[in-house]
Amino acid sequence: MSAVTFFPNPCELRDLRDLPGCTVIELPPEIDLCNAAGLYHRIMSAVDDRADRLRLLVLDLTGTHFMDSQGVRLVEDVRRGLWPRARIRVVAMPDGVACRVLELSGVRRDVPVYDNLAEALES
Repeated sequence: MSAVTFFPNPCELRDLRDLPGCTVIELPPEIDLCNAAGLYHRIMSAVDDRADRLRLLVLDLTGTHFMDSQGVRLVEDVRRGLWPRARIRVVAMPDGVACRVLELSGVRRDVPVYDNLAEALES
């Protein structure tokens, strides 16, 4: 019998950090049909709150160990919903599920994916 992980509020962002011109949002361990819509609204609320100063949004998926097509849709919807002057980047573990899902779905053609946060902030 396998253990089931229970997250009290799966729509909560794990962390949100503001840097000069940049916001880093750490996403939860699982992104699927149950929480993708709620995550989208929380992310876009953070984007709207920073509209006057946001130049770069980094979605940190390094702690995400499960992501299905709803996670792909989340990243695409956030990309499309950004202000014209803001860019999006994703950080994902190179051998992780999130990175593989983004690769297989073709999202990496439109959204740069980096192995670590330092790389994403540097480029």
